[in-house]
Amino acid sequence: MTTSSPVVFVGLGAIGTPMSQRIAAAGFAVTGVDPFEAARERSAAAGIPAVASIAEAPADGDVVVMVATPDQLDELVAQATSAGVAAGRTWVVMSTVGPDAVRRAGEQLTAAGARVVDAPVTGGVARATTGELIIFASGAEQDLAATADLLRPLGTARIVGTDLGQGQAIKVVNQHLCSVHIVAAAEALALGEALGLDKADVLDLVGGGAAGSWMLSDRGPRMLQGADAEVTSTIGIFVKDSGLVADAAAGVGAEVPVLAAARERYLLAASAGLERRDDSSVIETYQH
Repeated sequence: MTTSSPVVFVGLGAIGTPMSQRIAAAGFAVTGVDPFEAARERSAAAGIPAVASIAEAPADGDVVVMVATPDQLDELVAQATSAGVAAGRTWVVMSTVGPDAVRRAGEQLTAAGARVVDAPVTGGVARATTGELIIFASGAEQDLAATADLLRPLGTARIVGTDLGQGQAIKVVNQHLCSVHIVAAAEALALGEALGLDKADVLDLVGGGAAGSWMLSDRGPRMLQGADAEVTSTIGIFVKDSGLVADAAAGVGAEVPVLAAARERYLLAASAGLERRDDSSVIETYQH
């Protein structure tokens, strides 16, 4: 693939928007797709034209998918196949949707004459903006090679294997740890406060030692900010992602009791009306 090649980017949310912009800045002719008018307007303001559905997008070029849920991926594939715009192109599924969803999409798209790469990402909005995402890529070797130039502006592609679903499987493990580490950080800071310590002091004293973690260092300061914390990843995302982990584990009979305990906290936060708040606000479930 060379620059100036057409690319259709589906899903112009918090992470998808900077990703689409980086691809465009690398010289690709990007058209965005998002059902929400506000997202399309933001995209257009950044110089990337956007349409409401895949059926309205150019019918050539690779398709990058950054939708939020497995159901949205199913709907997208159904729209593309019914509109006859799935065939003859490579679909790069970068959403976190779980192994079953990407395999299901892969079967349908392949049957329609398309190629599929499974390539979920980790790194959040900040690394999407700087092009420092880690991409867990799996698929046929020739398809991975053909999409290398497209993925390069986004970050580092780590090849997981040749089967669809392997990239999602690694992302499931990744999200297990992220889910648990955020809640562990919140619980620890809340424990320190209950013991009469200042949360900021706790963060400073333990964050750089053996008890530290990337999530403690990243989310800890936002936990101190409370409702004023910038939203970079929501409670709702971790309700979804921890659910994907739980489902994947159940599907193979794996025990994940620590994940289950963390998931309860995200569900509790969501039930308290915090679903659209930054995921660091899970610490509020420990405040009485």
